[in-house]
Amino acid sequence: MKNSEPFTASPGYKRYALGIFLLVYIVNFIDRQIFGILIEPIRQDIDLSDTQLGLLGGIAFALFYTFAGIPIARWADVGTRKNIVAGAILIWSGMTMFTGTAKSFGTLLLARIGVGIGEAGCSPPIHSMISDLFPEEKRGTALSIYSLGIPIGGAIGTLAGGWIGAYFGWRAAFFLVGLPGIIVSAIVFFTIKEPQRGFSEKKAAIIEKIPLKKVVRFMWGMKAFRHMSLASALHAFVGYGVALFLPAFFMRVHGFGLKETSTYLFLIGLSGAIGTFFGGYLGDKLGMTDKRWYMGIPCIATVLTVPFAMILYTTDNAQLALLVAVPSTILGAMYLGPTFAMTQSMVPPSMRALASAILLFILNLIGLGLGPVFAGALSDFFKEAYGEESIRYSLFILAVAGNLWSALHYYFASKTIRVDLEAKNNMM
Repeated sequence: MKNSEPFTASPGYKRYALGIFLLVYIVNFIDRQIFGILIEPIRQDIDLSDTQLGLLGGIAFALFYTFAGIPIARWADVGTRKNIVAGAILIWSGMTMFTGTAKSFGTLLLARIGVGIGEAGCSPPIHSMISDLFPEEKRGTALSIYSLGIPIGGAIGTLAGGWIGAYFGWRAAFFLVGLPGIIVSAIVFFTIKEPQRGFSEKKAAIIEKIPLKKVVRFMWGMKAFRHMSLASALHAFVGYGVALFLPAFFMRVHGFGLKETSTYLFLIGLSGAIGTFFGGYLGDKLGMTDKRWYMGIPCIATVLTVPFAMILYTTDNAQLALLVAVPSTILGAMYLGPTFAMTQSMVPPSMRALASAILLFILNLIGLGLGPVFAGALSDFFKEAYGEESIRYSLFILAVAGNLWSALHYYFASKTIRVDLEAKNNMM
């Protein structure tokens, strides 16, 4: 699109673009989360420990996902964001298919690294484009709708991976779920318009490559961002650790089969869409009168998750465990929209992709990188005493301690959020 051509976006186009971005994120999480439902057949086929599975599901993916995200986001703040997203989809989809050819820990490691690098080009550019299309008072809801890709994609990946893996093997599952990404990449490339930066603020933003050090200094100088990023990282530490090993928990502790587990977790995972949407919706609704609600909602929801998690991992009643997993999942997803929205609102338009990448760097390096490894290593530590039920005690400690610690940082973030937002407004 030439500079002389003014960018326009009708309400219908905005809804369409948001729908396509949601589709992208669904594909993203299908490809990312399918590994979790298949760890038992992978473990048996390649003979891996829980620690190795945690490394593959966590740090192997997260390390390259987070570090690749920074230069890609810098490129997105000055380049054509929709083309970056289209290319990223091709990379992670291809590497997902390559995962199905792995015959050793080393090959699996390379495949997970490739998926991580590809997926690094997804959220920062899309967060930036959504923020250019939707004004601040609607941004939390819009980003929550985009974030529905996490529970929906995770649920579909769990169901598809479980059933395809049961009938055709885990290798076929990775190949088949990677294929749709090629079509989605083409849809993004040919149908999405690159939005004008600052469009939602009714003024064009200067396209400039702001030094990384300046952006980091600006963001880390805000107390609310420091606490919010740590809170979301701890939340993800719990979420990703649980997501990777929850299928193994139901198989080992409650004796479920692969198809049975994938079906139940598909339904539980879909319930997370309720929390994802209402977290952002309530943030926008209550935040109109007091911005502190953007941090208060995740804080309250995270605390309320704890008693449900305690029941989930201590009961011997499989039906009760499945039942309490639903409110736990709903409440656990409510942090996404408010956290992403506040990150975008804390910075001027020219910093948005990079700001998102910095948040995701902290969130995923700690959460995705260390959560699964911690859960797996703790399970191995308890294995001598508790055998296959060691995963029960690992996830219990992770969920209770991690969620309470996360809620504390959301509370601290709420104390200075209004001051930090005012600082950004003075900067623009």
